[in-house]
Amino acid sequence: MIKNLGRIILAAVATIFSIGGIPHANAQQYLRIGTGGTAGTYYPIGKLIAAIVSQPEKIEATAQASNGSLGNVIAVSNGTLETGFSQADVATWAKNGTGVFQGRPTLPSLRLIANLYPESMHVVVRKDSGIKTIADLKGKRVALDEPGSGTLISARQILSAYDLKETDIQPEYIKPNQAGDKLIAGSLDAFFFFGGTPAKAIVDLATAGIGIALLPIDGQPAERLFANSPFLHADTIPAQTYKGVAAVETVAVGAQWITSEKISADLIYLVTKTLYSDAGQKALAAGHPKGKLITLPNAVKGVGIPFHPGAKRYFLEAGLLK
Repeated sequence: MIKNLGRIILAAVATIFSIGGIPHANAQQYLRIGTGGTAGTYYPIGKLIAAIVSQPEKIEATAQASNGSLGNVIAVSNGTLETGFSQADVATWAKNGTGVFQGRPTLPSLRLIANLYPESMHVVVRKDSGIKTIADLKGKRVALDEPGSGTLISARQILSAYDLKETDIQPEYIKPNQAGDKLIAGSLDAFFFFGGTPAKAIVDLATAGIGIALLPIDGQPAERLFANSPFLHADTIPAQTYKGVAAVETVAVGAQWITSEKISADLIYLVTKTLYSDAGQKALAAGHPKGKLITLPNAVKGVGIPFHPGAKRYFLEAGLLK
């Protein structure tokens, strides 16, 4: 009887495995990518990457709009998302308890899949506004992006570098597409946006006919920023990146794809290998201007948190890590 009972238990366990109570090792896996607002750069890049790494009956990857870097690192850490995009500085602060995470609970499970491309700070004004510098924003109506975004964190740093407090402006906390609409309507004077060029919201605004300009971030304020955040670096947005807009000196930071140490190493290895395959690289280059920068040499630059074991395995095989 006991022997028969043992066979019954074994048969039941086998049935559970076969019908999906516990998934097969080769069952289809789902991978969500937290991006940003639909008018930014994270979202189209996320959709592009999701399409590249998805494989029939193996991986179904989807890009999800979100508030941005801060929201993504928190969602990845608590398991709401499997992966997400983040500014390099935000991910590092979250993991190490520095920067905006000073004195707050850290997110020790964060791991890096890859550094993707540089994203540039845009400070957008109407060309006829008379606003020429960040210092001129004092007393003005300025959108800083939504809570949870990396832009909001960086905008506060930039204001401080120019000796401005948030109380010195009339702040609004809205996404760049909404800010663009308000700029057209004349109910907003400026907005900040950290993203890869060209960003859809600013492309649309530049072709709306009102005439826009980008404010420079350079000189001593920029040097103060670099001293406080080693992940920031000098950058130039070239002329005509946006219709009728001159070249401008600004700051940039790495956009990174992050995940949690709890996610399967085999899954992350497979998506990393697929992204950097010849077919993946061709699709990236054809799919978005910033896709041309998502290359193997750039993947291991600006690293502030540990690589996920799956990504590390691939980069070791590719000879990028030792």
